[in-house]
Amino acid sequence: MRNLILPPASDGEATTLAQRDALAAHEQLGAHAFPDAPEIPGLRRLIRESWQRSVKLQANPDNPEAPLVLQTDELEEYRRQHPLASIMPVIHKLLVQPSHDSGLLVAVGDEVGRLLWVEGDPALQRRAEGMMFVPGADWSEATVGTSAPGTALALGRGIQISGAEHYQRSVHAWSCTAVPFHDPDSGALLGVVDITGKASAVAAHTLSLVEATVAAAQAQLRVERLQLAATLASRPARRRNTSTASGSRSARSDSARAGGVGGAKEGSLYRNSLQLLARDQALLSIEGKTVALSARHSEILALLSTHPAGLSAEELSFLLYPGDGPTMTLRAEMVRLRKILQQLNPAAVPESRPYKLTMDLVPDSGQVLTCLQRGAHRIALEIYRGAVLPRSEAPGIIDLRDRVSSLMREAVLTDGSAETLLKYAALPEARDDVAVRTAALKLLPLRSPKRAAIVADLERLEAELSA
Repeated sequence: MRNLILPPASDGEATTLAQRDALAAHEQLGAHAFPDAPEIPGLRRLIRESWQRSVKLQANPDNPEAPLVLQTDELEEYRRQHPLASIMPVIHKLLVQPSHDSGLLVAVGDEVGRLLWVEGDPALQRRAEGMMFVPGADWSEATVGTSAPGTALALGRGIQISGAEHYQRSVHAWSCTAVPFHDPDSGALLGVVDITGKASAVAAHTLSLVEATVAAAQAQLRVERLQLAATLASRPARRRNTSTASGSRSARSDSARAGGVGGAKEGSLYRNSLQLLARDQALLSIEGKTVALSARHSEILALLSTHPAGLSAEELSFLLYPGDGPTMTLRAEMVRLRKILQQLNPAAVPESRPYKLTMDLVPDSGQVLTCLQRGAHRIALEIYRGAVLPRSEAPGIIDLRDRVSSLMREAVLTDGSAETLLKYAALPEARDDVAVRTAALKLLPLRSPKRAAIVADLERLEAELSA
């Protein structure tokens, strides 16, 4: 008997087979067999893993539409403050204008999956409203399951989702390509750029097109920052009679404004970040590699990241240990920290005498402070998940924690909408904050159903204070 060698399937046949397999997988999903199924033939691993995340997040595949989470007035203000607003002309020129008569939509969302702009073919826009693919809608994986915008954000890379590969069945008639947008200096995730439509939305060249557009927009954002930095540098020095320390603080403040979120140095393209908010142990990410630090090493890197000029052993000990901390203890901790950083990236090992970071490291607390300084308190609140290293008793961390927390609260009380105040009130540190709830109550309409919960909270707090 001869061995028959079958010709490979054409692109069209392969697509049809993939759609059949995806539809079969949806039948398993409907029969509640999918979460435990180790393999589903034909379903791409990326899609299978995204569906599994969607099941765990309790996303409903039978929801007909995505929820609208940003109303018109709130959406307009949020868009004006968002870092991606300044690069929309690039997106418009490279993607939106060519898409008007091509049966495609271009969407730009924020870092948590909420669509901020949806433009393109007018007829397609009207059709997309049926599944609430509109500005202000939440297209995160946690809400709608597998989709290009939400899954690209979850994975941190560009992806294409075709037809029945979508977790939500109402989206099976659509296909999409999305690429996340990272800050060109700090590497912080700022949002996502998406093309949605029919088969052409997942054509072979579409992913490259969106990636190239994102790269061009990142370059434009970088140019704008360098121009701002040059403008600031050309200004005459002010208040030269102030102390050197004060001048240094002012220079760092200008540098942060010029660098945008994170204020990274010129020429830095590293994706280096330090997550301190609402964590007892920081997460350190350097050029795509992430490690969880011990509590003490979290404190050390947090302090060094907020003192770019460096700290002597005595200064760092003073900020690190309550009372008089011995420098010998600090030196032993630094030896252990250096070993960890050496394995992660040799360039990340701090200098000594003074202790000083050798590469830009952007703490999320610094992102919050920069946003507050720019008046972008809503974006700051999106980043702010809770207090800086909440269990730390290091004097320097306590000062940083109190500064970030108090400025965040002050901004929300001064300029926050009712929704912003309620979002802040849900944080652990605001559980007993009477002023925040009272301010929200004053701003809510008299018939708002949210008033009852606030009144109940205020009554609870009054009873606890009386007791």
